[in-house]
Amino acid sequence: MMAAAADGLGSIAMDTTRLNMSVTDPTAWATAMNNLGMVPVGLPGQQLVSGLPPPSTRERPPGCKTVFVGGLPENATEEIIQEVFEQCGDITAIRKSKKNFCHIRFAEEFMVDKAIYLSGYRMRLGSSTDKKDSGRLHVDFAQARDDFYEWECKQRMRAREERHRRKLEEDRLRPPSPPAIMHYSEHEAALLAEKLKDDSKFSEAITVLLSWIERGEVNRRSANQFYSMVQSANSHVRRLMNEKATHEQEMEEAKENFKNALTGILTQFEQIVAVFNASTRQKAWDHFSKAQRKNIDIWRKHSEELRNAQSEQLMGIRREEEMEMSDEETCDSPAKKMRVDESALAAQAYALKEENDSLRWQLDAYRNEVELLKQEKEQLFRTEENLTKDQQLQFLQQTLQGMQQQLLTIQEELNTKKSELEQAKEEQSHTQALLKVLQEQLKGTKELVETNGHSHEDTNEINVLTVALVNQDRENNIEKRSQGLKSEKEALLIGIISTFLHVHPFGANIEYLWSYMQQLDSKISANEIEMLLMRLPRMFKQEFTGVGATLEKRWKLCAFEGIKTT
Repeated sequence: MMAAAADGLGSIAMDTTRLNMSVTDPTAWATAMNNLGMVPVGLPGQQLVSGLPPPSTRERPPGCKTVFVGGLPENATEEIIQEVFEQCGDITAIRKSKKNFCHIRFAEEFMVDKAIYLSGYRMRLGSSTDKKDSGRLHVDFAQARDDFYEWECKQRMRAREERHRRKLEEDRLRPPSPPAIMHYSEHEAALLAEKLKDDSKFSEAITVLLSWIERGEVNRRSANQFYSMVQSANSHVRRLMNEKATHEQEMEEAKENFKNALTGILTQFEQIVAVFNASTRQKAWDHFSKAQRKNIDIWRKHSEELRNAQSEQLMGIRREEEMEMSDEETCDSPAKKMRVDESALAAQAYALKEENDSLRWQLDAYRNEVELLKQEKEQLFRTEENLTKDQQLQFLQQTLQGMQQQLLTIQEELNTKKSELEQAKEEQSHTQALLKVLQEQLKGTKELVETNGHSHEDTNEINVLTVALVNQDRENNIEKRSQGLKSEKEALLIGIISTFLHVHPFGANIEYLWSYMQQLDSKISANEIEMLLMRLPRMFKQEFTGVGATLEKRWKLCAFEGIKTT
């Protein structure tokens, strides 16, 4: 049998085909595989199968490198098996059983896939017809402990690599640790005090100061030093407020620039829409083709939508900047004017109350500082430091007296505003009572006229008399309510507004007037101008022009008319 295997080591054939070939001849091997409809195993650059489905196998174990080969001829040796299956790849071990099967372990996992496709072939040794020299091969996945152990080792290694990679990624993305805080000492405290005075090093120094205070480094010995550092930190408040004011000013300028640019864009949109509207007129519309008309119509609609969106955005910006005007201001009744005056007085009183509270808080702060200075004065000896502290104490006492005087003046102003508010309420109640009395008198006179049969002229005289009384009472209330100018600034504003309205005989709205006054004084508001104009009804009057959506409220100068009537 060994001689026959040496002469020609057998052949592999399917049941339906009777082919004999030498396993050692590569050309015969390739020809037989092609005739059977399969690509030869182990040939580089070619696939395993050519149109045939893979053989049925069991579920593949993880990391499988070992195959089970059954149906071997009884006379097949390990050399013959190795020569047949080494076409699939390097073989590391062959474990042959006494029965007709063996286990073959390959070097790599992909070699097992090649060996699986040999399942179903018939193997015959030489030209012998003996049953012991032939057999049908069955190749399937085998579950081996060595393969599973190597697969587990690889999985653990990959998990370690993944954990290491994640750790490196977390270390890369982790924010850097804050710098270490030095321990407190007198030398470090002196250096920190210098850093607190420097604007560029303030952020770093204030964190160190906070850490020291939280650690409990403040004691009787270091209290003065910490107080000086806290005072240095407090000195940066004004700088921060100034920076905030500059940023707010830049934001206002940016808003103004944005509004101006938006106005320019809206003007250009209006011009484009005007061009489209002119193109749709019959004089030019008849000369365009249907496709051109369709495109022009689409462009016109698109431009109008964009124009409307831009105008709505601009109107929204203007609404935010302007003061909200209530619907009650459209009526000229005395009762509603009294409500406006009451709301203005209440707003002023509330502002004065807030200012009073802030001054009281400042006063308490100054008192606390004075008490601290007194305590330090009692503890320390009469030295040069004590002399400077006495000067500070005198200065704080002077400022305290000034604040008290200012607080008294503000309280007096608050009392006057309250009295004015009460007087306005009394006047309102008085006018309402007078109106009720006049209405009752009017009803009585009408009943008398009906019973006595007076003429229509008598009733008209009565009505004229009642209206004259109401107008006289209204003028008296207006004269009582109108006050003189309180400051030189108001007189200057009245002169400028009078000159501006004199050159505008048709009047001007409050927004136009405010935009002109803002060029002279950027801090003035439209509400202040309107309140000043309402306080002088004999100099300025308010008129409504337009109809419907174009209704506009304008202020006019009526001082010369008042002089003529008087």
